[in-house]
Amino acid sequence: MSPRNGLGRRLPGLLLATLFSGLLLGCQNPASTAPNSLAPSGEALKSLAELDGQAPSRRALDIQTWQTAEGAKVLFVEAPQLPMFDLRLTFAAGSSQDDDVPGLAMLTNAMLNEGVPGKDVMGIAEGFEDLGADFGNGAYRDMAVLSLRSLTAQDKREPALQLFTQVIGQPSFPKDSLARIKNQVLAGFEQQKQNPGALAGLKLFERLYGQHPYAHPSDGTPESIPGISVKQLHAFHAQAYSAGNAVIALVGDLSRNDAQALAARVSAALPKGPARPKTIQPTAPKAGLSHIEFPSKQTHLLLAQLGIDRQNPDYAALYLGNQIFGGGGFGTRLMTEVREKRGLTYGVYSGFSAMQARGPFTISLQTRADQSVGTLALVQQLLRDYLASGPTQQELDDAKRQLAGSYPLSTASNADIVGQLGVIGFYDLPLNHLEAFMEQLQALSLEQVKTAMAKHLSTDDFVIVTAGPTVAQKALPPPTDKPAEEPMGVPEH
Repeated sequence: MSPRNGLGRRLPGLLLATLFSGLLLGCQNPASTAPNSLAPSGEALKSLAELDGQAPSRRALDIQTWQTAEGAKVLFVEAPQLPMFDLRLTFAAGSSQDDDVPGLAMLTNAMLNEGVPGKDVMGIAEGFEDLGADFGNGAYRDMAVLSLRSLTAQDKREPALQLFTQVIGQPSFPKDSLARIKNQVLAGFEQQKQNPGALAGLKLFERLYGQHPYAHPSDGTPESIPGISVKQLHAFHAQAYSAGNAVIALVGDLSRNDAQALAARVSAALPKGPARPKTIQPTAPKAGLSHIEFPSKQTHLLLAQLGIDRQNPDYAALYLGNQIFGGGGFGTRLMTEVREKRGLTYGVYSGFSAMQARGPFTISLQTRADQSVGTLALVQQLLRDYLASGPTQQELDDAKRQLAGSYPLSTASNADIVGQLGVIGFYDLPLNHLEAFMEQLQALSLEQVKTAMAKHLSTDDFVIVTAGPTVAQKALPPPTDKPAEEPMGVPEH
């Protein structure tokens, strides 16, 4: 992410991206790979038939870890294939740390590269660009991230690190930049009013989490943003961006000594302080439906209930179970029954967002306004049937094969690997997580998947939010291999 496009990408789409990305940084397919790792015996693979039904091979990552003198956790993978390195800092500094000031975490993160002593925002951007380096930043519910990609040649690495450590350790938070970014955020709120999906997402989190820190939007609110001051940004930075609250992930053409020196330099540049407290667990909300009246041809349907946190031992079983139900795109139960057999939607998806505290399990789709009631009932019935019977053996085998095939791709680049290291460090996962997770998936039985899904989900516990017009309803078409009506175009908004 370039230094100038981070905030622009958040407005107005951050809410929906955070809600439905599955990520939320914790649900990616962990993997590792080498350029020819698909080949079963070290030779270049010429045809997938050569695999003879076996999963593609993969190399294990040699993850090294240590702690800096200031208390930052470091995870490092040496990758000498390219003369560059990727650095990613992850802090428990997301909107769950906003306390009573929604949007404080987001604004602090967005303002870090707006000014340092001797350089304004353009000077910082040009400094990275002139060195061929790339700076990125972002703030979400659980975490805030900062990243640097640079060539490892000393004449490029040294000035890139010098500028990066200034940005993370000495932000000046200029008032003119704060005013400009506030105006951008407030303009985004105005755009949200014309986006029924965004309005439904806001309402969903409000109902699902109540007074919990996850309840308010990561971008803050129209009421909270104007009053946030430079003094508050400095105070939040001093606490949430402390070395003791940081995970430093490093991947690239660095020796262990180089990596230790680099991590020590980054850690020393951060404010001194301990890790932030873990986010408290939410309490179960009251189930039921809320409707947002909105003039449109389609209705947004959002269903959610509390899922799991990232440490839950059923994570692998739920990941696989959801992949079959609605997380794997075409071929899932939801897509087959709702889109392919009935033509009711362009796309329908489900997913667990496992976070530091219990994240949501969500189902999302858009459908014709005059078929929204029946479509909602159909989705609920499909989940009810799935929880009662579980997946078929064919569905389980197909999902395992698909995940094994895509597994190497999720750490195909250094940037992918450094992202996975950040997840491992932030959520205190074992160093062998990337290998162990896939082994767990492949070993799961039908009964284990069915038991886990039924244990953590109930069709009676859904918070449901719909956004669209109130219109007379039509009966749903019967399922068929060739629906009479195709889905309505590209989804609205």
